[in-house]
Amino acid sequence: MTSQRTRSRMVERLRAKGIRDERVLAALGSVPRHLFVEEALASRAYEDTALPIGFSQTISQPYVVARMIELLLDGKTPGKVLEVGTGCGYQAAVLAAIFPEVYSLERIRALLERARRNLLGLRLANLRLAHGDGYAGLEQAAPFHSIIVAAAAPSIPEALARQLAPGGRMILPLAAQNGSGGAQRLVLVERSGRGYTEAELDPVRFVPMEAGKA
Repeated sequence: MTSQRTRSRMVERLRAKGIRDERVLAALGSVPRHLFVEEALASRAYEDTALPIGFSQTISQPYVVARMIELLLDGKTPGKVLEVGTGCGYQAAVLAAIFPEVYSLERIRALLERARRNLLGLRLANLRLAHGDGYAGLEQAAPFHSIIVAAAAPSIPEALARQLAPGGRMILPLAAQNGSGGAQRLVLVERSGRGYTEAELDPVRFVPMEAGKA
């Protein structure tokens, strides 16, 4: 269940679901997802589903990872990217297979250390992990051409919007403001010389984004 053939089947399922960017498909095909989940769940690693990773967090389903990265890349050359919510490190590894410079921020120190161990064997020289508050972003490494957020905020965090380079894009899940019972949507934010534009996209389900460090 952890072979390259299993990963290839996952990629074909993603292709069938509409993922078209070959860079994204190749990256998901190259990263061993089973290394990022509990041993007891390794046989389910290549199912298109979110799985628990402890600390009330999950590893996102492969389709959502692929969809969010594809939206960031659409018509763009990969540049410097910030991931908010390292989790187990899986999406950071996928990003590092595509983007030349990846920063990943995690608020839960114990989870960040687990991600660091998970990533060790992959020897990703272009990936830097940091412990910090996702709402504050990573000012010292800004601006970013792309920002990807792996938890649902009630609104677009101002610090993250400021750290987006002109011409840059941010993709994040937002909790609905109209009281529709915990519904969330992916939102694509683009920064231009004139300000920001927002596009509401697919319904999704992410863990809530929490402030502060733990």
